[in-house]
Amino acid sequence: MRARARLVPALALLTATGLLGAAAPAQAEQTGQAPPGKQPVAVGWGGAVASVDADATAAGLEVLRRGGNAVDAAVATAAALGVTEPYSAGIGGGGYFVHYDARTGKVETIDGRETASRHADSSLFLENGTPLPFDDAVTSGLSIGVPGTAATWEQALRRWGSRSLGQVLEPAERIADRGFTVDQTFQDQTAANRARFQDFPASRALFLPHGQLPAVGSTLRNPDLAATYRELGRRGTDALYRGPIGADIVRTLQHPPVDPASGRNARPGRVDAADLAAYRVRAQDPTHVTYRGLDVYGIAPSSSGGTTVGEALNILSGSSPADLADPVRYDHRYLEASRIAFADRNRWVGDPSAVQVPTRQLLSPSYAAARACLIRPDRALTSPLAPGDPYHPAACGSSGQPAAEPYEGQSTTHLTVADRWGNVVSYTLTIEQTGGSGITVPGRGFLLNNELTDFNFAPLTPGVPDPNLPGPGKRPRSSISPTIVLKGGEPYLALGSPGGATIITTVLQVLTGRVDRGLTLEQAIAAPRASQRNTAATQAEPAFLASPEAARLQALGHVFSSTPEIGAATGVERLPDGRWLAAAEPVRRGGGAAGVVRPAR
Repeated sequence: MRARARLVPALALLTATGLLGAAAPAQAEQTGQAPPGKQPVAVGWGGAVASVDADATAAGLEVLRRGGNAVDAAVATAAALGVTEPYSAGIGGGGYFVHYDARTGKVETIDGRETASRHADSSLFLENGTPLPFDDAVTSGLSIGVPGTAATWEQALRRWGSRSLGQVLEPAERIADRGFTVDQTFQDQTAANRARFQDFPASRALFLPHGQLPAVGSTLRNPDLAATYRELGRRGTDALYRGPIGADIVRTLQHPPVDPASGRNARPGRVDAADLAAYRVRAQDPTHVTYRGLDVYGIAPSSSGGTTVGEALNILSGSSPADLADPVRYDHRYLEASRIAFADRNRWVGDPSAVQVPTRQLLSPSYAAARACLIRPDRALTSPLAPGDPYHPAACGSSGQPAAEPYEGQSTTHLTVADRWGNVVSYTLTIEQTGGSGITVPGRGFLLNNELTDFNFAPLTPGVPDPNLPGPGKRPRSSISPTIVLKGGEPYLALGSPGGATIITTVLQVLTGRVDRGLTLEQAIAAPRASQRNTAATQAEPAFLASPEAARLQALGHVFSSTPEIGAATGVERLPDGRWLAAAEPVRRGGGAAGVVRPAR
C-alpha cells in the first residue's frame, strides 16, 4: 500500500522530521515524479525508520526519540501500519522478523508465519476432489491461518526490546482513536474490495461508512482496534491466543459473519481455540551467504526468501569484472540467476517441520557453481527450467520435471529500523492479498488473513513431489525476504519489500544494485525493475522495457511482459561517518516515508 499523510497525533513529529506532506496525487505514478511533500530519503543521527507510510514511520521515530531501541520502534511502526494499512498488515496476519544485536554482533530471526489448523490436510482446498476456485477459497474461513503477528511482537520485545508491549502500542492506539486521513489510494483499494466488504457487516461498517466508499480527505477512525490494542497491551498476547480476542477470531472464522442476503458461500474454517493456544513463533538461525566480502543474512524456511536470494547471490558471485561493467551482461546474469534459483525454490522449499528442506545444500557455493554453469553468455535459458538436485550436485544437471510457480498475494508491507546503539531490524508482515480474507472480526477492528491460500491447493506438476501442500499445523511457503547485510561484522545495510514472489527479485536487484553497480541505496531502490521467476516471460516495469538494455536482452532470447510496478522497498544504511541513511520508494505505491531522529543539516 502507498504511504499517506494523515491528520494524526504525530503531526508535530512529522513536521519536525520532514515527513509531513499532502496525500499522493493519483497522477504521481504516471508522471514518474515523487509525490509532493513526501520524503523518501533521510540522513542523520540517533536512529532511522523507513516504511511505506508516513504515520507509521512517525510512530517508530517517536519511540526512538523516547529512548526505545530498534525492536521497540519496529513493533510501534508495525502496529501503526495495522491501523493505516489495514489491507496489508495487522494482528490478523503474520510475518518474519530479522534482528541484528549490536551488543552480541549476532543476527537472529523470528518466524511468525501463520499456521494451518492441526485438523488440516492436503485436501483443505479440495471439494469433490477438485481444487476450489481461488476467489472462493480466499474469501472464506478456510483461508484463515492462526495469526502470528502479535506473538512475533511479544517475542521480539521479550528477547531484544526495552519497552513493554503496552508502551509501544500507544502511538498506534492514538492513531486508531483519532483517525487518519483517507487518500485516493485507500479509497481505490477499498473500491477493489467493495463487493467482499459489503457482504460482511463488520467489514462494511468499518471500511464502507454509511454504505459508501470513504471520501478522500475524510477521517477514518477505528476505535475497535484501539480498544483491541489496549487489551493486548494490558493483558499481553494471552488475550489473543488464550483469551477473548482469540475466542472472537475462532467464532468469526468458523462461522463467517456473512450477510445472508448476499448469497455468498463463505466456507467455515478449521482453526479452533486449541490451535490458537498451541501457536508458537519459531526462533531460528538466519540464512547466511557471503557476497563480495559482505555477510548477507535472511529468513530461513518456512519462507523461501533467504534461500532463494542466497542461492542467486552465490550464482552471481562468479560474475567477472566485465560482467559487472556491462549493463546488458549484468542484467542477463541477474535474470538467469533468478530463474535458476526459482526453479530450485519451487521444487524444494516448504515448511521444514513438515517436509525435508535442503536449506544448507541450496546455499552451498558448490551447488551454486553447479547451477551457474547453465548460464550462457550469448543465449537466455528457457522456462520452466528443471530444478537441480542439491543433495547430489552435478555440473549443469537437473532433477526431474520443473515445478510451476503458484500465485502469491502481493499486499504485504515492509519496515526497516535502526537505533543509536547500532541495533537493526528488517521486518516484513502481511495478511496476504489486499484486504486479506475480507472478513473483519466483529468488534475488534482488524481483518483476518487469507494466508493459507499460499499453499498449493493440489500438486502443481503431476509426478513432482510438492513441498507446499496443506498439512496439520503447517506453515505455507512465503517469499518474504527481510535482509540484513554486515560488513566486517558491523551493520552495512538492511532492506526488504512487499510484492509476493517478486519480493525475492526486488531484494536481490536492490542489493546487487547497491553492491555491484555503485548505486546509492536510494538510487538502487528507485531503479527500474524486472522479475524473472522461472516463467516464460520476465515481468518488467515500463521504465526497464524502455531502456536500451531491454532490446539487447531480447536479442539474447529474453521475453518480457509489462507490469506497472514491482515491489515497494525500504532500507537503512550505516554511512562511514556513523550517520544512518533511511530510504524508501520515491514513486512506487505512492512513495514511502523515511525519517531519522536528528536530521543532518
